[in-house]
Amino acid sequence: MSYEKVTQLHSQLIIGTKQTMKAMKNNEVIEVFIAIDADEHIVNKIIAAANKHGIPYVEVDSKKELGKACNIEVAATVVAIKRA
Repeated sequence: MSYEKVTQLHSQLIIGTKQTMKAMKNNEVIEVFIAIDADEHIVNKIIAAANKHGIPYVEVDSKKELGKACNIEVAATVVAIKRA
C-alpha cells in the first residue's frame, strides 16, 4: 500500500534525508515514508523530526523498494510528500 502511494505521487516527492529534514522544518511536508532497513540513527532522527513537527510517517520494509517506487535506480532511505 505505501509503495503504491509513493508511486502515484511522483510530482510531489522529496527524496533523501537532507531534503526531507529541510522540508519538514519549512512545513512543506504532509507525510514521510521511512525505510526501516536504513541505519538506525537516521531512522530515529527522521522519526523524531516528524513527531516534533506533527507530520505522520509510514515505515516501509525496504529502502531498495522505496527507491524503486520513486522511479530512481538507487535505494531511498526517506521520501516525503510535499504539500500540494
